[in-house]
Amino acid sequence: MTSTVPSTTVPGTTVPAVGAAVDGPRPRFRDLYAAEWIRFWSLRSMPWVLGTGLLVLVAVNLNAAHRSYLNTEPGGPPPGSDRIGAALNASFTVAAVDLLMLLAVGVGTAVVVAEYGSGMIRTTFSAVPDRRAVLLAKAGVLATAMLGLGTLAAGLSFWAAQALLDRRHAGVSIAEPGALRAVAAAALLAPVCALIGFGLGTLIRHAAASVVAGVLVLFLLPASFNENQAWSAAIAHAMPFTAWRRLSWADLTNVLLPPHPATVAGSWLAYAGWAVGAVLLAVTVVRRRDV
Repeated sequence: MTSTVPSTTVPGTTVPAVGAAVDGPRPRFRDLYAAEWIRFWSLRSMPWVLGTGLLVLVAVNLNAAHRSYLNTEPGGPPPGSDRIGAALNASFTVAAVDLLMLLAVGVGTAVVVAEYGSGMIRTTFSAVPDRRAVLLAKAGVLATAMLGLGTLAAGLSFWAAQALLDRRHAGVSIAEPGALRAVAAAALLAPVCALIGFGLGTLIRHAAASVVAGVLVLFLLPASFNENQAWSAAIAHAMPFTAWRRLSWADLTNVLLPPHPATVAGSWLAYAGWAVGAVLLAVTVVRRRDV
């Protein structure tokens, strides 16, 4: 038996049918960005992870600068030595880069995997059906936060190291050739690696597996190629770590170059390629797979 419920309509108005979607203004990207910014910092561990990571990175670099300080004569480096290169190497070390890459890929993974794990991603996509816009907002917030971390880590490390080395007349200023490029390369490595973790997290959707995949890409894959052959060198130069290493060299006078060395322009392109490619991977995957 079916009953009919009478309805009263006001003349001049239209009542939408039950179950029909009510059209409304689409959310602006800046609104999505603001919402994702709040969500990013709402992760209780995030301020602690980033703050502790910053302190550890600066401490590691300052420790290397202190060793360089102890090994330098009071009168300064001997004539003919690579003073700029030595000072920059002490400002941001390979150990610090390894820690930065591991931290960044972990944070990038957590940004997306945490929401998938809690199921909140369904609510997010229900509120904003445009999944691409949501992922782009997440990537934008992640890149901004990690750029801030990288800038602070590289800037503070450079300032502290040069202040210490200057007591031995071995410090350099940011205006020295290659110094600004080295600091920028260290700062930009953080958002690049974070976006790689973001793309892998969107693809794999499992925290541990995504971090392991990030370690394979950032650490083990570059070691599988050398710069003695052209094809192998091309792949090696496209790796983020290899790109950072080339950008951090201020002077190639005392550097033993391989048969197929990397270039500065190619290294910047490698940074951009990984960042853009990771975001495209995330956007493509989220459109083709169910929640």
